[in-house]
This record gives sequence, C-alpha cells and structure tokens, in this order.
Amino acid sequence: MLDRSLRGLLSRPLEAMAAAVDRPGITPDGLTITGLVLGLGSAAAAGFQLWWVALALWLVSRVADGLDGTLARRRRRRASTDAASAPSHAGGFLDITADFVVYGATVVGVAFGATAGYGAPWWPFLLVLLAYYVNGTAFLAFSSIAERTGRTIDDGRSLSFLGRIAEGTETIAVHALWLILPFWAWQIALVWAVFVAVSAVQRIVAGYRALR
Repeated sequence: MLDRSLRGLLSRPLEAMAAAVDRPGITPDGLTITGLVLGLGSAAAAGFQLWWVALALWLVSRVADGLDGTLARRRRRRASTDAASAPSHAGGFLDITADFVVYGATVVGVAFGATAGYGAPWWPFLLVLLAYYVNGTAFLAFSSIAERTGRTIDDGRSLSFLGRIAEGTETIAVHALWLILPFWAWQIALVWAVFVAVSAVQRIVAGYRALR
C-alpha cells in the first residue's frame, strides 16, 4: 500500500547512496547477497533474543536490498549499448528469492526468540508464514502468466507486482516492530497475519480478473 509513496520519497537518498558505492568490485548482485546475509544474521540474532542487534541487522539488510536495484538502474543509464543496458533478469530473480528467504527466516527467528523469552505461542507465526506462502504464490503466478500473455505491469520492478495493503514497506515496518517490541510479538503476528491474508485474497481476485 505504501511502496509507491515510499519509493518516491527515498529515490534521491538511494540515488546518492548508490553513487557513493558505485565502485569497481561492488555489484547489484553483491548488494543483494549482502542483504541476504545480514537478514539471516538478523533472524539468528532474534532467535537468541539479541533484539537490538537483530533490529540493526534487519534495517541495514533492507537498505542493501533497496540499493541493489538503484545501483543496477544507475549503471544501465550510464551504459552506452543496448546490450549493456538491458535489465538483468538474473538479478531480479536473485532479489525476489533473497527477499522471500529473509522474510521467512525472520518470522522463524522472532518466533524462536519470543517463545523462549516471553512464552509466546507458535501458532500466530505459523499463520504469518501461511499467509506469506499464499501471497507469494498469487503474485508470482500472476507475474509468470502475465509475462506469457503480454499483460505485464511495468512499475520499474523485475516482476509484474500486484500491489495491495501489505507490501514491502509494511513488511519491513512490522518485522522491525517485532524486534522493538518482542514481548508483544505474537499479538503483532496475529494482526499482521490478518492483513497479509486480506492482501492474498485481494491479489487472487485482482490477478484472476486481470488475466480473464
């Protein structure tokens, strides 16, 4: 829901950061892997109840995740040939895969930490994972079929993304909130699972209508 507004707000800071890291040896894929490693580190820290360490790693990992695409677009604009300036489908694939791994790992890490430290129940976190699974299936299936049928949605991302009330911005915020308020983690997870489930239904309906 907030992705488009936040992308506009952060475009200049991200461009400035991309210019600062645009050096030989630093690649968009390398930034994606860095974000993946930091995100997994955040999940592990949450599992050991190192909440502030987990929060710091989480936020830095999301900055790296935002920088990879910005750096890739910067280099494409600077390239002089069409072949060099073509989008990297491999990079887009790596990016979305890393996002799914990090999101799922963070849910598991927070669940471990919250159950061990605060006696939180497991089932709200399982509901979040189920909702993530359905959401991911809906928008990835839509993107694949839309590509084959010429009904793609081009908003600058690698995939045809069906935006709804729960998108990347909301996910980053909720995962950060877990790490700031771990003693309320399972209650936050329960509310978040409802929001993600509603988004899943919205994406299924919108995707079906768009492909009819």
